[in-house]
Amino acid sequence: MKFRLLLSFSLIVAAGVAHATDDAIDRIEDALTWSTAHDRIRARLSGTLELEEYWLPQPAQGTIYTEERRVSAPRLVLFLDAQAGSQSYFFAQSRLDRGFDPGEGRAQWRLDEYAWRITPQEDPRFNFQIGKFATVAGNWTARHLAWDNPFITAPLPYENLTGIWDGTAAPSTETLRHWAYLDPATPGQSSTTDRYRVPIIWGPSYAIGAAVSGIIAKFNYAVEIKNASLSSRPTIWNDVTGLWRNPTFSGRFGYRPDERWSLGASLSTGPFLQPSARPTLAAGTTLKDYREVVVGQDLSFAWHHWQIWAEAYEARFKIPQVGNADTFSYYLEIKYKFTPQFFSAVRWNQQIYGQLSTRTGAAMPWGRDIWRVDFAPSYRFTPHSELKLQYSLQAGGNGPHYYYETMAAQFVLRF
Repeated sequence: MKFRLLLSFSLIVAAGVAHATDDAIDRIEDALTWSTAHDRIRARLSGTLELEEYWLPQPAQGTIYTEERRVSAPRLVLFLDAQAGSQSYFFAQSRLDRGFDPGEGRAQWRLDEYAWRITPQEDPRFNFQIGKFATVAGNWTARHLAWDNPFITAPLPYENLTGIWDGTAAPSTETLRHWAYLDPATPGQSSTTDRYRVPIIWGPSYAIGAAVSGIIAKFNYAVEIKNASLSSRPTIWNDVTGLWRNPTFSGRFGYRPDERWSLGASLSTGPFLQPSARPTLAAGTTLKDYREVVVGQDLSFAWHHWQIWAEAYEARFKIPQVGNADTFSYYLEIKYKFTPQFFSAVRWNQQIYGQLSTRTGAAMPWGRDIWRVDFAPSYRFTPHSELKLQYSLQAGGNGPHYYYETMAAQFVLRF
């Protein structure tokens, strides 16, 4: 039944709009491009229409908050790119959807990105950027948009909810295990309690701040100061009250030996609790004492029809009077292009949790280890339309079962 629904959704959407709208989109693209002053000042409006459908286990895993087994997530994304000469560039991204993550919210407009980038010199050695934009850490954010991502969902480090709450400070290991559904007395996972928990990195982390970046020979760098940690939820990204009092610092340093390889190392540190958590802090501590420290490594490789991406993150949540809640998460993606239009990708994800001491002195894990495999075939009907399917099998996680299956379909129309 699930497979028939998935196939019907895919064929109806694809057959209805793929080829019929291609010429019209070309005309729309021309109409949405503007330039003056001998092409020195340019602006372009573009976007994607994304139709997503999810068939979920219960309890739902990751950052999907719902008690339903089927969720629709339509989304309209608009991009504005404007450039004045070769030294000034502005970009913005706005979305109309039912919430940043798939769920049951009401439709709303949201401004996810807006930033101004200045390149003082003609070469790319130094750039300065200020605004609201995706984090510089890792390599997934550079390809997280629907048209660039060979999958529908994010890798495990970017969406798997840990036992950490960002609205309340954990007073003990027992409490942390309770939040991670490891306590035998825990009634079980629910979409209500899931709303308190955070992952290592929340998606692309569109927080507010400033960054400097550049390319020097085969090396590249990017360093940012943001108003929220990598684990912060989308509702916190717009809050600028703690930007200078409790900032998060992140950076990535990369090396490209040739066109095929890209290697990088990332580091981030910043408070992971919301300001509203102050009444729950341990005596004599401040928000700065509750820090998330993330160390990451990434690589990418491209050769003929093959593309490979991988990231590994060691994360530590420092919790006074409890200890260091450590976790390690990684993924490996492999994409193969069978034809110019048809390609497929497989991704292996895993997350492993460290141990903390309980009141009795016993060392116990503060989370449940997880592995997940994602498989996603995709077909591009035209340069403007694409259909993706995804099947995911997860072992472990937060709930009463050991195995969880998720299926999804996504149709993207780009203009």
